[in-house]
Amino acid sequence: MPKLPMIIIYVADQERSTLFYKVILKKEPILNVPGMAEFQITNDMLLGIMPESSIAKILEDKTPHPSKGNGIPRCELYLFSENTQQTFDLAIKAGAKEISKIQARDWGDTVGYLADPDGHIIALAKKSD
Repeated sequence: MPKLPMIIIYVADQERSTLFYKVILKKEPILNVPGMAEFQITNDMLLGIMPESSIAKILEDKTPHPSKGNGIPRCELYLFSENTQQTFDLAIKAGAKEISKIQARDWGDTVGYLADPDGHIIALAKKSD
């Protein structure tokens, strides 16, 4: 299998975040080893879950430690879901924080916004009818 492009988010607790993303993506990780979990979110894109402590070793002292940004929105994952409300509710039960209720947005999608346990923003969307 060819390597696919990957978006990697840095998390405080890899196990917690992997369990969280299993719930909202409704998928098992294709890789889950100490230091990295990977989910195939589309046919041509992966989502990586990397502990802050792992990336901090690579970044050394050249950037602020990733843990200094916990709770600060640092990215947005815009995910389409067949049943947005069900996925939204599952995410809340799995530890997400509601940011904005599901509603029609002016760009043509119906979207609800959440924050994952590390503060990353997740938009759960579907095309408006």
